[in-house]
Amino acid sequence: MSRFRYGEYHDGPDPLAPPYDVRAALDELGRSVMNGTRPAQALRDLVRHGTRDVPGLDHLLRRVREQRAALRAAGRLDGTLEQVRSLLDRAVGQERAELFPDPSDDARLRESELDALPSDTAAAVRRLAGYEWRSAAARATFDELRGLLRGEVLDSHFRGMKRALESGRPEDLRRVRAMVRALNAMLEADDRGEHTQDDFDRFMAEFGDMFPDRPRDLTELVDSLARRAAAARRLLDSLTPRQRAELNDLMAHTVEEAGLEDEMDCLSAALQARRPELAWTGGEPTRGTDPLGIGDATTVLEELADLAELETSLGQDYAGAGLDDIDEDAVRRALGRSAVDDLARLRELERELHDQGYLRGSRSRLQLTPKALRRLGETALREVLSAAPTSRSGHHDSTGAGAAGEPTGATRPWRYGDEQPLDVVHTLRNAATRPHAPGDPPGRLRLRPDDFEVVETERRNAAAVCLLVDLSYSMALRDLWSTAKQTAMALHSLVTTRFPQDAVQVVGFSDYARELPASGLAELEWEPVQGTNLQHALMLAGRHLDRHPEFDPIVLVVTDGEPTAHLERDGSSSFSWPPSARTTDLTLAEVDRMTRRGAALNVFLLADDPRLRAFVDEVARRNGGQVARPDPARLGSYVVHDFLERRRRAG
Repeated sequence: MSRFRYGEYHDGPDPLAPPYDVRAALDELGRSVMNGTRPAQALRDLVRHGTRDVPGLDHLLRRVREQRAALRAAGRLDGTLEQVRSLLDRAVGQERAELFPDPSDDARLRESELDALPSDTAAAVRRLAGYEWRSAAARATFDELRGLLRGEVLDSHFRGMKRALESGRPEDLRRVRAMVRALNAMLEADDRGEHTQDDFDRFMAEFGDMFPDRPRDLTELVDSLARRAAAARRLLDSLTPRQRAELNDLMAHTVEEAGLEDEMDCLSAALQARRPELAWTGGEPTRGTDPLGIGDATTVLEELADLAELETSLGQDYAGAGLDDIDEDAVRRALGRSAVDDLARLRELERELHDQGYLRGSRSRLQLTPKALRRLGETALREVLSAAPTSRSGHHDSTGAGAAGEPTGATRPWRYGDEQPLDVVHTLRNAATRPHAPGDPPGRLRLRPDDFEVVETERRNAAAVCLLVDLSYSMALRDLWSTAKQTAMALHSLVTTRFPQDAVQVVGFSDYARELPASGLAELEWEPVQGTNLQHALMLAGRHLDRHPEFDPIVLVVTDGEPTAHLERDGSSSFSWPPSARTTDLTLAEVDRMTRRGAALNVFLLADDPRLRAFVDEVARRNGGQVARPDPARLGSYVVHDFLERRRRAG
């Protein structure tokens, strides 16, 4: 019989551990939402900045920009002109050296022809195309020049063609002509709707060695050729007008000499017609000092264009942007396999936030789910408790802690839904004394549901909890908005998870007051209205307490300003600054009603205003509650611990 032993894995990182922490990502997204960012934008920010485990798009974007800077410094784009001029000067010098000792009139006539060569490099090359060289060395140099031009010009259209023509054999050039003709024929057949994948496969079987990127179909081949053709056009635009004219003339002469003029014109027109969205014009400045040939310079500009397009998709700064817009092949070409893996992890992280039930809705109308809000409340509570004042008794996380009171010493059978602690001794005793059923292994205990017993606990008093949070404009001006939301979420999470028998209500107040549902706390936005209507907030809190007359009342108020608004008899809000005596009187009347209910008001002041201090001191005198002036950054800690202390005293 096989036996298995399970234990902690010690041979390196856990192979089953996820490559990222989805909950940590949700916490980061939640912080943005609580700071006033909409969920859709918060997700975009998360994807851009990344997490502790997953680099974001900004990391990839920096690498793309570094790559662009490196390419711009790769070299000068006029390298072919420089090489051609050098070879031309060498050939002419070699020819002059051959002619100089010859006293004949033919030699002098040839010298005068060389003297009359135009200064324009392309025109000089055209002039010498039909010249009969006397010097074998000069003829070889000029052939080298023509081979250089042929390879560079064709390489600017077909990457890698320069190597295919290095041997200089006539049959190689004939094969290039055959390839271009076959390519044009294939494009024409596609325009007529007659092209098939078999046609493309036969083309690649014959000419595939000329396309090192190995396209899989005609669409990929057209994309590759069109990008390179557009880069060759931009190369000309990147030169000075004189350089552009010379190089353009040289390229036209070379194509004409190779017998490809008509075929290349047809191919260029077809490529531009199929991919008009590419950048076919516009120069690209470079800062390098090393001369680059036409083919290499075209490659640089092609890669720069790919990087510019990749930079746009990674920036995500356009309507409807998403991770699916980013081309993995472009990322792989530019940044390598590791960057593709980072992008895949970002996509998986975004997908997991949806699949695990934290986000719902479309990208433009994204919402946090109740599951996500519960997690954010737990995180807010954990962060609030971690910022506890050192002078107070601490609290620590207790995963799965029940809501029971003090043990009575008795036990009872476990029932589904019980949160009381398990009595291990009685549970094992029940299993040991129960008659063994057939099939039970001898000498071992097999636990059954009816064996379990739990510890009886005292019933704990329930509390009616009211948190009144100022939502007025001044809270946003003092940068207290996210702190107030975190406090509300932390208190709500604490009450609902550790004191589920309690009834909690969160009330927000500005010109009017309203009850805030737990589902809306994270995405709550501040209200650009005038008024701090504490009177209305106390009225709503009083109704909540009246609905739970047997519960211990706990009322907490968070504000940064004295009351400046009250409700009129018709229900409208009346605002006055400075506060009117009527506003103060009506608010204090609600305070007196709270006092008669036996509810002490604990007020947390977030501003140091003399009139505000005078008002809350009067509230404390009438009601018997306490006034605290916490550091705003630790507001949540003070509120939560004040609640816990009052809850402890209530029993």
